[in-house]
Amino acid sequence: MTYKASFLLILCCFIFQLSSAIQPVTSLPIPDKVSFAEQSISLERYDMRERFDREQIIVAYNHSNSLLILKRANRYFPIIEPILNQYGIPDDFKYLAVVESNLDLRAASGVQAAGFWQLMPKTGEQFGLEVNDEVDERYSIEKSTVAACKYFKSAYAKYQNWVMVAASYNAGMGRMSTEQEKQQVENVFDLQLSTETSRYVFRILAFKRFFENPKAFGYELKKEDFYPIIKTKIVTVSDSIGNLTDWALKHGISYYQLKDFNVWLRDRKLTNANKKEYQILIPDKSDLKYDDSKVIIHNPLWIAY
Repeated sequence: MTYKASFLLILCCFIFQLSSAIQPVTSLPIPDKVSFAEQSISLERYDMRERFDREQIIVAYNHSNSLLILKRANRYFPIIEPILNQYGIPDDFKYLAVVESNLDLRAASGVQAAGFWQLMPKTGEQFGLEVNDEVDERYSIEKSTVAACKYFKSAYAKYQNWVMVAASYNAGMGRMSTEQEKQQVENVFDLQLSTETSRYVFRILAFKRFFENPKAFGYELKKEDFYPIIKTKIVTVSDSIGNLTDWALKHGISYYQLKDFNVWLRDRKLTNANKKEYQILIPDKSDLKYDDSKVIIHNPLWIAY
């Protein structure tokens, strides 16, 4: 056998092995209807079906992003869900945080939106958050979730429709109301809006379906794959802290760990001229080393086995 023939044989074998290892790309089934905040949404109309399908395909095949979000949700949904419940906001609104930030603690946009809920500075201040160079409470999961809940309640008082509330979180209440008046339609799905806002609710719906059954999307995770909750204790301070590195070391953690658990601290100091009370989280040292026996799965439907 000549060298060329040998090379071709090896190449053919390699291609065969590669092709047999590649999984087929399939399209996911599209339901006739979905729901959000107990409101049924029909997908029978052609555009509704295709708009949902687009976002479902992106969630399914954007593997790295969807996988990370699912892992993070195990740590952060237990924080978000009780706050939504406390303020009377439907549980489905947690998926807005997924769409807004990918559940990334440090998410920040080029237009100055920040945190889990991607609040703009003025919006954060409007709903009770402190936003400045030293303290930015948009990066506090608990406080930013409370602020988002206040927005949702305000929007619901205006629209009396949770789907409209979700859409307005992206476009703004002013824009949504203006477009309703100009286009003379009430249903958000009948409005001609910007591409981002038109996709927004469908992205939420697609992620909701993904979280309800990741395995149907091809994601098979084990218990130890998920990120565990890390216990913390609260240290309340009402004085200035001249050097956060020194403060962290006095409390048995590094400056990095202090900032990792308190992303809302934006400087190396905390001036606190007004003697305001701040709650700083200190991680439990026993939880800093990963231990799969401590992993508690927030939703059993997320694990394949």
